[in-house]
Amino acid sequence: MRAAVFEKFGHSVDVVTIADPAPSPGGVVVEVHATGLCRSDWHAWAGHDDGVALPHVPGHELVGVIAAVGAEVRRWSVGHRVTTPFVCGCGRCQWCQDGQAQVCPDQTQPGFTHWGSFAEYVALHAADTNLVAVSDAVSDAAAAGLGCRFATAYRALHARAGIEHGEWVTVFGVGGVGLSAVQVAVAAGARVIAVDRTPAALDLARTLGAEYTVLSDGGGERSDGGKHGDVPAQVHDLTGGGSHVAIDAVGAPATCADAIHSLRRRGRHVQVGLLPGIDGHPAVPMDRVIAWELDVLGSHGMASVDYPDMLRLVEAGTLRPQALVERVVGLAEGAGVLPSVGTASPVGVTLIDPRLP
Repeated sequence: MRAAVFEKFGHSVDVVTIADPAPSPGGVVVEVHATGLCRSDWHAWAGHDDGVALPHVPGHELVGVIAAVGAEVRRWSVGHRVTTPFVCGCGRCQWCQDGQAQVCPDQTQPGFTHWGSFAEYVALHAADTNLVAVSDAVSDAAAAGLGCRFATAYRALHARAGIEHGEWVTVFGVGGVGLSAVQVAVAAGARVIAVDRTPAALDLARTLGAEYTVLSDGGGERSDGGKHGDVPAQVHDLTGGGSHVAIDAVGAPATCADAIHSLRRRGRHVQVGLLPGIDGHPAVPMDRVIAWELDVLGSHGMASVDYPDMLRLVEAGTLRPQALVERVVGLAEGAGVLPSVGTASPVGVTLIDPRLP
């Protein structure tokens, strides 16, 4: 099969021909029809994830059709159209048995612990625990982001932050996860503020229902006519005392701190963006967390058992992941784009279709 491979962290990603994968006894092989290009893939390429072994095929959010099935699989057959959470549970431990596979201590992750979906085929493990059926009512463009960015945003806001109708939600970073969070929050009846350094990304956030946008670089006019400046101060001004919920979808010390400082007393912060400890663990403003009794919550994907509610909203058109897709490219172009993801200011989502050149 054709696959995008890198042999050194931070170096070129090349499309080469490698052996087709074979299913593990409890796993399957999926023919990939679309896969998302995500900032987490860039972290793997840059060497920020110590679980990645070289050479490596990245890619962790996908949709496709089962091409081969292991002997121990009971729920799935060749031809089933599926996606999977990027965190795949082992299916045996107490966390998996309790429906919390996203924190499984023996988890596997395509594109991280083993070769991923930037390829014509990908092997997925513990299929009976991890696979999610995708109906024909959901397009490839909609389904490809459900395994990571959209499901991550959905669980972060519903299961972790417990957003309620009418609450203020401030989203820091409106790339793939952040734009998904805007959609999810608006669909739940929340009032949304989007914060980003890219005007075009903020324009897209407004089309998805963000009530206000704040350009984090400063300078110029705000969308509501005010001036740029201190981001948390603007959020407090716009919301009349601070946001009920803040989500950091970037994963940088500055966005984490700004998100926490943007909260009202007893607000809830959800950390989704990865905070790699390149220079040690980043400082978190714990003095504010303590004095204002803030909740600081981590969120790590979503288990397959929790997908049905989200999928019903996608099938009904209430949630539209496909609205985030900016372009669809083949493997070669996607391999060329990956190294720039960490420094670029993307607007919308790029999907890779391995069936294209």
